[in-house]
Amino acid sequence: MQTLYVELGDRRYPIYIGSQLDIATLLSPYLPNKQVMIVTNETVAPLYAKAYQQALHQLGKTTATCILPDGERYKTIECLNLIFDALLKEGFNRDCTVLALGGGVIGDMAGFAAASFQRGVDFIQVPTTLLSQVDSSVGGKTGINHPLGKNMIGAFKQPNIVFADMLQLKTLPPRELSAGLAEVIKYALLGDLDFLAWLELNMDDLVSGHETKLAEAVYRSCAHKARIVANDEKEHGERALLNLGHTFGHAIESYLGYGTWLHGEAIAVGMIMAADLSCQMGLISTEDVNRTKRIFQRAHLPIQCPNIPLDEFLSYMAHDKKVLNGSIRLILLKRLGQAFITNDFDVELMKRAILNQLEQ
Repeated sequence: MQTLYVELGDRRYPIYIGSQLDIATLLSPYLPNKQVMIVTNETVAPLYAKAYQQALHQLGKTTATCILPDGERYKTIECLNLIFDALLKEGFNRDCTVLALGGGVIGDMAGFAAASFQRGVDFIQVPTTLLSQVDSSVGGKTGINHPLGKNMIGAFKQPNIVFADMLQLKTLPPRELSAGLAEVIKYALLGDLDFLAWLELNMDDLVSGHETKLAEAVYRSCAHKARIVANDEKEHGERALLNLGHTFGHAIESYLGYGTWLHGEAIAVGMIMAADLSCQMGLISTEDVNRTKRIFQRAHLPIQCPNIPLDEFLSYMAHDKKVLNGSIRLILLKRLGQAFITNDFDVELMKRAILNQLEQ
């Protein structure tokens, strides 16, 4: 087992990464409350809910389970209200803990519920997908989608602990595993060229689910994110680098309909658009763009997306959270392994970068 800490001034919380982690022993110090609401979904509940219920009962906790439908399209205010319904019907009070057992959708919704219920209760993240282990479970961003934009309604809510068990990745469909690898690749592109070389060397093993190498990829990804979050918890500066490809990718998700493409699939194409624009601006080479495309292809991710009318694509980008004072901010590449934040770019070049990645 490996342990990282997210340092937030006078606060810190651990990320445990390993296989067959001892649930009761590791969770116990971070469960001050007797009542625990497990929030999960229809896919994950039959696989893992019972083990967590038993571990919590072993610790003398009172538990209840809220099972939501599975999928990005259910990341809505209506489904969020199902969590509040469960908490209230079970008589939970402000001295309770919400435990998110599932992927990024469950983590985001359960975290938002924990931030809001009785103005804030304790929260634990148990991410069961690769994407949620390396990204959404760490850093405290929570929320739901709106028809006009992804994650537009939410709150910052840091968990007490993140509990990433590699054994749970064995039940992931290959498409979900690949979607998680998109976020892993992101950390390499934005801040670690050596990590990119490691991914190129080990991508075939990662795609095939090699447990030890997946644990290493999760550890290195979380270490990058923990460092950035420690420096900029509320995304006033450096943390925006973690959105590499996301302004483009969120437009793809929003246009196609949430859940049609997985988040990792959309941001893979989004990162290629960012690389293409960076190349057009003379910052990186054509070979750098091709290298970027190759690593996504080897991860079994798309490098183009269905043809989207450019005016609609731009409209969704204009509604993204990264828009500041009416100006779109993009994360681009000075070089592979070094990203930067800018609103100083030629819009016509950005349009060309989008069109280059659309299937004709």
